[in-house]
Amino acid sequence: MTQRVAILISGGGSNMVALVDSMTGDHPARPCLVLSNDPNAGGLEKAAARGVPVAVVDHRPFAGDRAGFEATLQRELEKVGAEIVCLAGFMRILTPAFVANWQGRMLNIHPSLLPKYPGLDTHARALTAGDPEAGCTVHEVTAELDAGPILGQARVPVLPGDTPDMLAARVLTQEHILYPAVLRRFAAGDRRPVFLP
Repeated sequence: MTQRVAILISGGGSNMVALVDSMTGDHPARPCLVLSNDPNAGGLEKAAARGVPVAVVDHRPFAGDRAGFEATLQRELEKVGAEIVCLAGFMRILTPAFVANWQGRMLNIHPSLLPKYPGLDTHARALTAGDPEAGCTVHEVTAELDAGPILGQARVPVLPGDTPDMLAARVLTQEHILYPAVLRRFAAGDRRPVFLP
């Protein structure tokens, strides 16, 4: 049976595009919604151009009412019968209560080799630490930020003269390969991690 996947974005949606474009043929999942907290997110147009339903739950009217924002998010996801949620550059921290609704069914991609560098500024932190490599991680979302079970990682060498932006661009290329590979396996019920060289 085909899994219904909702993808949450806040910006241009390059990882969303990689996920949507991968869900064809014998893939065990199909996109059912792309949802953004920003009505101006460029990814909404890209999703609509691919025939994927889109929705917006603008977080700004919910200032100070995170429960109200998340209840509205939940309604949108239930409306389309979402079974898996993929966070793809969704720039809102979700509460433990919301995450609990999707325990074992929500994925995120993070631009570091977790457990190293949870949170923001991952590439600058890797360069400052003198790490020989960086990369990205797909993980299950749990109540603790960027700490859920690891479902996949891809590694990228740190090159002499790298800036955070240069490193980010190379990591992003790997994100677009890793996230679809993990989703395909996850949607088929296989939780074994995918490790790309």
